[in-house]
Amino acid sequence: MAEALPPTPARPLSPRLSVWRWHVTMTASILHRVTGVGLYGAALVLTAWALSLASGQRAYDAFMGLLGSLPGKAILFAVTVTLFFHLLNGVRHLAWDMGKGFTPRTADTTAWGAMLLAILAAVGAWIAAAMGAAS
Repeated sequence: MAEALPPTPARPLSPRLSVWRWHVTMTASILHRVTGVGLYGAALVLTAWALSLASGQRAYDAFMGLLGSLPGKAILFAVTVTLFFHLLNGVRHLAWDMGKGFTPRTADTTAWGAMLLAILAAVGAWIAAAMGAAS
């Protein structure tokens, strides 16, 4: 007859969000992952645009009408912010790979900077695009 195994010691539980204080670097880390997934969605929009372009004038006009609508522009603006944030936060990660920016103050400052600069860069890109379209 098989002997009973000895009881296993209690294993530690992983921390939950209620244990940790929410901070900006945690937000930047989560946003980096979310924007990475969002860029896959943006690639699908770009693919749909290319397919509409290859499908003829009517399909292209319909797709451009969809992108030119208010919800379409909101999605494109979100994609622009997503692209800039993922890029800027990637630069933070490159600095970390070189051993720089690990102090809590620097990490917090660069996290806030990546979020703020992403929004400002997106607004600037849209203003530049609107000015280019106007001329």
